[in-house]
Parts: sequence; structure tokens; C-alpha cells
Amino acid sequence: MSTPEPDAEREKSTSEILGEALGSAARRAGLDPAESASTHKVVWSAIGGVRGILESVLPSLAFVVIFTIRPEPLILSLGISVGLAAVFTIVRLLQKSPPSAAIGGLVAAVAAAALALWTGRGADNFVPGLITNAVYGSVILVSALIGWSLIGLAVGFLMGEGTTWRSDRRKRRAYFWLGIAWAALFFARLAVQLPLYLAGDVTALGTLKLIMGLPLFAPLIAVTWLVVRALHPRTPAREDAPEA
Repeated sequence: MSTPEPDAEREKSTSEILGEALGSAARRAGLDPAESASTHKVVWSAIGGVRGILESVLPSLAFVVIFTIRPEPLILSLGISVGLAAVFTIVRLLQKSPPSAAIGGLVAAVAAAALALWTGRGADNFVPGLITNAVYGSVILVSALIGWSLIGLAVGFLMGEGTTWRSDRRKRRAYFWLGIAWAALFFARLAVQLPLYLAGDVTALGTLKLIMGLPLFAPLIAVTWLVVRALHPRTPAREDAPEA
């Protein structure tokens, strides 16, 4: 009896682990195609509701506004931005709600502020965001181009299909274009914001970062949800079926 080649086993194991991780993250964000939910509810859950919006927007907004009014000392605008992120994290911990989003925002805010203080340039507060857009865009694009769309892996895990979607031409094409759309979002952010960073225009950079954040993220979440639900329509429950 022939045994599977080591490379094939490793590829399968990697795809399963990655799919499970992505699927679990999607489920925690409220993006589970197996559940019955309206598009509005799904998008609202994905962005974290009012709290998620405040946690995502206020630290950056505070930095931009204060830096524009009073660029020196730099530690003032950075300190208030990090302080807001810390407050959100503490509130989540006190309320015993999942703190992962707030903690992630706090860590990012602290890292960005440390870099800006080290270089003395306010624009460097946005370097982690630029790197994130470049990495996410590249990884999602490559995964789509090689036929292992990260979106497909996540949905495959959520729907209990594993990687069988790759043998379905319709699903594979849909996940390819969704991957291209998400990669385009990250690269669009990078294309607009990088020149402003290089020019040192902190106010314009911070403003466009906010505009290209949730206002673009939310519609793409909605499109992704609608496409996935079209590919995986819910079957009527047995008790809902008409009697013979």
C-alpha cells in the first residue's frame, strides 16, 4: 500500500490549521454563514457595534486633531491617543467582555507611539498601519492567485467543507474575486496614504486613514457576506417543510 507523500500531508495539515484559525476568527466576529442573520446585523457585529467604532476611531482622531492644533510636544497627542486606547481596554476588562479587540488596539497604539517618539516624527505614528496594509494585501492577493483563497479556507471551515470548495469551479471563482477585492482595499489604502507619509502631511494622512477605514471596510464585509450566503443557501428546517 502506498503512503501519502510528506509534502501532500504537510500541505493538507497547513490548510486545515489555517482554515480553522480563520474560521474561528470569523465566527467570533459574527461572520458565520451557517447562522441566519441579516446583512445589517452581520456588518454591525463585524465592526463591533458602537463600542467597536469608538475603539477604532477615537484614538486616531484624537491624535490627528491634537497634533494639528498643537504639534509640539509630540508626546501630548501621542499620550492622549494611547490613553484613550488604554481606557477602552480597562472598560472591557472591568465589564468582563472579550478584550481582544481593545487590547489589540492598545498594543498597536503603544507600538506606533513608541516609534513616533523615537524618531520625533508625528507621521511615524502611522507606520504600523502602512505595514499592516502591505502585509495583509500581499498575503490575501497571493493566496487568491495560487488558488488557496483565505476567504475560501475560512468559509470551508465554517461550513464543514474543509478544502472541497476548491473542486467547485463556481465557489473557487467567487473566492478568488473576493480575495482580489480585499487585497485591492488594502493596496488602495497604501497607495493613498504612503505618499502622504513620505510628504510628512500628518493631518491629511490621519484624516484619510479614518475615511478609508470603517467606511470602506463595512461595505466590503456586506458584499462578502452576501456572496458567501449565495454560495451556501440555508436549507429549510424539517419542521418548516410543507406537509404532504
